[in-house]
Amino acid sequence: MITEIREEVLIYNNYLLLQGPKGFFFYKIAKFLKTLGKRVYKINFNGGDLITFPIFSNIYNYRGKIENFESYLKDFIFSKDIEVILLYGDYKPYHKIAVNLCKKLNIPIYVFEEGYVRPFYITLQKNGINGWSSLPQNPEFYKSLPDIKIPEPLPVNFKYLKRVTCCVYHYFFLEFFRWYFPHYAHCKKYFPYIPWLFKYFRGLVRKVIYKSTEKKFLELFTTKLKYKYFLIPLQVRNDTQITIHSKYASIEDFITEVMESFAKNSKDDYYLVFKHHPEDRGFKNYKKHITKVSQRLGLERKVFYVHDLHLPTLIKGSIGVIVVNSTVGLQALYHNRPVKVMGKAIYDMPGLTFQGSLDKFWQNPGKIDRKLFEKFRSYVIKTTQLNGSFYGRFPFEKEILSSISLKTISTDSSKLNR
Repeated sequence: MITEIREEVLIYNNYLLLQGPKGFFFYKIAKFLKTLGKRVYKINFNGGDLITFPIFSNIYNYRGKIENFESYLKDFIFSKDIEVILLYGDYKPYHKIAVNLCKKLNIPIYVFEEGYVRPFYITLQKNGINGWSSLPQNPEFYKSLPDIKIPEPLPVNFKYLKRVTCCVYHYFFLEFFRWYFPHYAHCKKYFPYIPWLFKYFRGLVRKVIYKSTEKKFLELFTTKLKYKYFLIPLQVRNDTQITIHSKYASIEDFITEVMESFAKNSKDDYYLVFKHHPEDRGFKNYKKHITKVSQRLGLERKVFYVHDLHLPTLIKGSIGVIVVNSTVGLQALYHNRPVKVMGKAIYDMPGLTFQGSLDKFWQNPGKIDRKLFEKFRSYVIKTTQLNGSFYGRFPFEKEILSSISLKTISTDSSKLNR
């Protein structure tokens, strides 16, 4: 019997919430759990956390040093009789401490993250995600599974402006309350708020510009160069998928390795298309690096660098896709395009991805075992994915409506019995 993740996470009574995604998602989670009669505690670490839990009981602010957090959390767990911890991203400094401690104490942790299967899902997985995921990577495990029926996902109504607003809001109050949380340890390189804000809005401006200037490339990739290029979707420069779960010191290192291998081993009439990550649009640009390497390798007419073209269209028109460990690899498999993984990914296994070297991938990228992929995808969705969004439709909407209905029925029954 395969348990659905949305059912599994609701079996406990005493919950502790650590850091959530930027915005009010964890506040909604806390309110939802309370409607089910659960006891909920929340620990804040910075002003961004603090301001998104405006009115809620059982809130605690951790203002100490990170080296003292393990003992603080251990005491908190025992004193409050915590049964389970929810958090967003197991790579954050405080969360890594929490995960390691809970392994020792045999207390389950559920990790929220962006969806493995996008755009209709977010991830909720027990004890770790991505490179720390406990998902089996043995093809035989998935082949032995019965067919799993996955209902058609509901629209998630993702609102990009809401995400932008939440990020700006979070970082503003993180700075504003820095005096109150003087020892806060951020998970990524610290950027002063004003320069960060400038780069964020620069990305929005670039999005508008690229949408206009790159139209000509989309026509090229869907006609003349269709099935003649390999797609390389780039990841965010400081994404933990790169900094923790890969061998690369930088995105530039990955780009260079791919281009050098392509120059030595690809067929003469093939091309490379690098696609920039939308979240990195205002912070990083690889044009100079790609141009420099192209000139060194004699690939000036063979390499394209784009930003805002429609990703599924690019995937469908490609020969194959090369990723470090991006979830774009799963999208590529969905569209039946061969994938070569250069880092560590949950879907990197025989039958799904190319298992040979990158040098050999250019000549014969192979085929995908469709039956294996369907079983793998269905299992991942059922056991780790929630149909919803951090910045759109709440994933537990169905349970909230059911809870309201039950309360209404209970109230009506009590009135009838008076």
